[in-house]
Amino acid sequence: MRIAIIDLGTNTFNLIIAEVFSNKRFKQIYETKLPVMLGQGGINNNYIVPGALKRGIKTLKQYKKITEKYRSDKLIAIATSAIREASNGQDFIEKAKKQAGIAVEIISGDREAELIYYGVREGVKMSHRKSLIMDIGGGSTELIIADKNKIFWKKSFLLGAARLLDKIKPSDPISDQEIKRIENYLLKELLPLFSAVKKHPVAELIGSSGSFESLAEMIVCRFYSPSVLEGKTEYDFDLGDCSKIYKLIVKSTRAERMKMKGLIKMRVDMIVVSAIFVNLIVRKLKIKKIRLSTYSLKEGVIVGMV
Repeated sequence: MRIAIIDLGTNTFNLIIAEVFSNKRFKQIYETKLPVMLGQGGINNNYIVPGALKRGIKTLKQYKKITEKYRSDKLIAIATSAIREASNGQDFIEKAKKQAGIAVEIISGDREAELIYYGVREGVKMSHRKSLIMDIGGGSTELIIADKNKIFWKKSFLLGAARLLDKIKPSDPISDQEIKRIENYLLKELLPLFSAVKKHPVAELIGSSGSFESLAEMIVCRFYSPSVLEGKTEYDFDLGDCSKIYKLIVKSTRAERMKMKGLIKMRVDMIVVSAIFVNLIVRKLKIKKIRLSTYSLKEGVIVGMV
């Protein structure tokens, strides 16, 4: 059976088409992502502005044609933080059905975290030791404590990179005072995580897709070769590389980041707050190992089905 999954994220709409086999395995046959920026202009007001709504519907129309071209047997569209929290989220859902012919399901933050876990577990080799899975989206950040068999704790926080960026509105380059302000805000909001880690100590951090992919791509482009990531669903970060790239990001201007290899235009602004977020987690929890999973929610939907 051929399944198409659309992940309607706050920053990007992701499409994956996969062939699912009788042995419950699957193979990706098509994947793409487009920068819709659904939260632009209204994310902290919990409102999808007309321009963003229009971009979202236009993208769904494109994706619908692609799924028809690949003769998908089933199409599942999942909406997350931006649509979930928006006062006009239901209006978007209705327009998606009427104009693009796509039925979109809004999932809870709890369900989103669960699906991310399924995707990550498929993408990386987890063990009996507990890992902290972190998925920094545009609207929310999901944090999950789990091992290869089960989830011990999970929570979706309204701490997405786009939300943080809109809330802080940092200068260019970001100042030390602004970094401290972001960190203090995160430390306050993340108290449930810190309590959970005391109960369930973690051996590593696994960063899921998005910002972590950008960090990995920046690192390999600067220190190694882009080929290091080709065809892989997981990547082991070197902590020294992470420290170097963090310092580079927070000291850079927007114009400088625009020229950095491995950093796509859509994340030029958000990578700053994402890097601060990751660096804080690593320091606060004394993380000694970080891995990337290129699999996330959309792959988790497939795994959850099969």
